[in-house]
Amino acid sequence: MQRLALFDLDNTLVNLDEAFQVWAGEFAADHGLGSGAVEWLIALNKAGHPHRAEFFTLAQEHFALAASVAELWAEYRRRMPHLVRCRPEVMDGLARLREAGWKVAIVTNGMADNQLGKLRATGLADAVDAYALSGAEGIRKPDVRLFEIAAGRCGAACADGGWMVGDHLIADIAGGRAAGLSTIRIDRGTWPDPQNDADHVVTDVVLAMEIVRESAAARGEAGLAPSSR
Repeated sequence: MQRLALFDLDNTLVNLDEAFQVWAGEFAADHGLGSGAVEWLIALNKAGHPHRAEFFTLAQEHFALAASVAELWAEYRRRMPHLVRCRPEVMDGLARLREAGWKVAIVTNGMADNQLGKLRATGLADAVDAYALSGAEGIRKPDVRLFEIAAGRCGAACADGGWMVGDHLIADIAGGRAAGLSTIRIDRGTWPDPQNDADHVVTDVVLAMEIVRESAAARGEAGLAPSSR
């Protein structure tokens, strides 16, 4: 297996749920939505409405907002890059992987302006070798072509193996497996699917990075210098 590690962005490298809670509080205050609005928004977000056009359509109708769905969604995309955070230990883990000779890329679904804004604001754009954004490529995970684009930008090919790390059973785990990659799922309380679950399940992406690094040693590669690959 080549030293290739692909990572999801939201709720893998960054805690989107935490950032969303902050956004929900700001949104409710800005629109004067009153008591219970934040809880309603958070519940809607967790109820399986990840596509923001659908989310903001439901929110606009529920709160009888004057702004259009397009306006609400655009404001969300402008604000979210300033709310997400990438923990220092996550950045350190990425750096250690690259120092050990791993090619590292981010594969994420989402609008290009929103996702690229997050990558730049957190410093992740400069902390990896490449990234592939569904909004820029016109392809969404679990389509294997998005994984292949990211791998190709690292000078690699999914067919030669590697790892995919993410929190979504279908987009990340089933998609990564279909692309020919070993997988690690970040468990954020979702119910496992025996048919789509990962090779490893952990609760923190830092633990996933340790598994990736140790996988080289398990194959007897511990003494190989990065330049020898």
